[in-house]
Amino acid sequence: MTSETDPRSLRSREAILNAARELLLENGPTAVTHVQVAERARVGRATVYRHWPQAEELLVEVMATVPMPFLDNPTTPTREWLVRELTAIARQLELDDVRAVSTTLANAALWDEAMDARRAQFSGVLADRLAAALDDAQRRGEVVLALGSRDAAAIAIGPLYYRGTIERAPAGAALVEAAVAALGTWTTG
Repeated sequence: MTSETDPRSLRSREAILNAARELLLENGPTAVTHVQVAERARVGRATVYRHWPQAEELLVEVMATVPMPFLDNPTTPTREWLVRELTAIARQLELDDVRAVSTTLANAALWDEAMDARRAQFSGVLADRLAAALDDAQRRGEVVLALGSRDAAAIAIGPLYYRGTIERAPAGAALVEAAVAALGTWTTG
């Protein structure tokens, strides 16, 4: 019997994921450590390490099960909503654990099909949400897009990701404003 079919292994894995999800939602990504997850799941630390040798791998897997709050529920004026959302993303990318998760996910996706599927899921959700909000804003006359709405996530989030993960520096308000302005000509907000 392998660990993938052993009922005890499956139960401990489920308990670990549940504990990690609770910690993530209660205290953010910094709380998802082997020690804290093991305590919450009531399993040995070695059990957590056996399933996930790196805490970032566990965090990435747990994040796939947690609703993504970014770019959800757009409000009007869309430009103001987008500035708030991009600022929230930029603040998250200032956290070392979020940087670790996002770069681990991007790196692992190059060689691991499961991680690539998670990467595609995350990026697809963000791109879909932003495209829908911008398409609605364009229909209302709030913006004339400079490019297709499906490219908006790359233009808007790309500079924030670069600043936060590659430069390891905060993305200030000026960068957020420049990213929003690069999407098109805004008529309101």
